[in-house]
Amino acid sequence: MTYSASEAPPSLSDRLTESILGIIRDGGLGPGDAIPSARELAKRFAITTPTVREALRKLEATGAVEFRHGSGTYVGPTINNVVLANPHRPPITKESVLQLISARLVIEPAIAAQSALARQSENLERLEAAVTNALVPPGGPSFALNFHIELAAASGNPLLQEVLASLLKVRVREQQQIRALYDNRTRDHEEHVAIVAAVRAGNSERAERLTREHLNNIRAAVEAAAALDSPPALGSAAVSGSTPDTGGSDAAR
Repeated sequence: MTYSASEAPPSLSDRLTESILGIIRDGGLGPGDAIPSARELAKRFAITTPTVREALRKLEATGAVEFRHGSGTYVGPTINNVVLANPHRPPITKESVLQLISARLVIEPAIAAQSALARQSENLERLEAAVTNALVPPGGPSFALNFHIELAAASGNPLLQEVLASLLKVRVREQQQIRALYDNRTRDHEEHVAIVAAVRAGNSERAERLTREHLNNIRAAVEAAAALDSPPALGSAAVSGSTPDTGGSDAAR
């Protein structure tokens, strides 16, 4: 491959990220699947382990991979997303959190209605497994299934799932605030259970209404908050996916 005078060739780290993504694609790996360790990748590519770790950190920043302390490296919840988070964003405000909730109110009730119509058995099983996310306190496992992303997956339309997963990943810090401010774990869980019941029953109108009420309850909690908490650093159990999710995680609402 040749490059123009104004186009610099990719760095070794950039080429490595493409090679690692190639391993994921060629191996048919998906979110939550383990990938070779940095040491194993270093041997495969005949380079140093720190260089591989640099490439993995770049992939982690986009949600393509995620590190689990004491466990290893796994395919991230947003591996296939084309919308990526900007790590150099300004500080979040209550207004930016409310803007996210407003955007979700436009998208998610319709997704819930579609999921009730589709009712694919495999996706329903994952959705039901994600219900317990609501009982996990903020800072829980980043690899837990994200209820709202699984709700989108249950629609049977991968693009809807990608759109929602991208939104939650791009606004992960706002999601952390939502998780902190809507802190009634029991109520959150009950609302999720009710949504799943409507989806499983094929009641699209009820699924849409319950999802809208759920998000409106979240918005009311944020509006009532006197101030925002300081969010944890990115990468510290920020996104699920929830699996991002992103992502029982801070993005699980």
